[in-house]
Amino acid sequence: MLNEFSLYAKALNDLLAGRDWKDVEILAESLDSAWRDGKQIFLCGNGGSAANALHIANDLLYGVGSGNRDGLKVEALTSNTSVLTCLANDVGYEEIFSKQLSAKGNTGDLLIVLSGSGNSQNVVRALEVGNEIGMVTFAVVGYSGGRCLKMGQNIIHFNINDMQISEDCQLIVGHMCMQSLKKRSCSDTN
Repeated sequence: MLNEFSLYAKALNDLLAGRDWKDVEILAESLDSAWRDGKQIFLCGNGGSAANALHIANDLLYGVGSGNRDGLKVEALTSNTSVLTCLANDVGYEEIFSKQLSAKGNTGDLLIVLSGSGNSQNVVRALEVGNEIGMVTFAVVGYSGGRCLKMGQNIIHFNINDMQISEDCQLIVGHMCMQSLKKRSCSDTN
């Protein structure tokens, strides 16, 4: 009989095994294009997804660079607590990411939202504003995908009703993209 740890590992493995990774390949290619064109990349999410946004931003800024090629112009919109608390207090928690995008985002920049449920209002608003600005939008979601499933231009959906595994998958996507970009960077310098 499987114990709780084996069951967790089996659920994650079953979700990943045999998956078609074309959606992640599209994200990696979009990140590479943004890198080459000097576009910005913005990430956001709540709770564990907020922490994952910070982690992935770090990997894209520092982890992918090699030789004379610097990392990507990337920002986790979850990183500045002064901005987050100001916006939450003054205009509402649902606007903490969208207001930042309105000020910082440009046409052709990338927005990557991370959400277990795909229904967090602040993430949904970020997608709305990103689409309005003309950004290239991605949603990495779990569960049924929620409202983000229909709003993101590009969807990476892990259909599992488990928040922790959904959040694990966000980092797996981030690390896959990081490794892909690192390889592209190394081949550019050779």
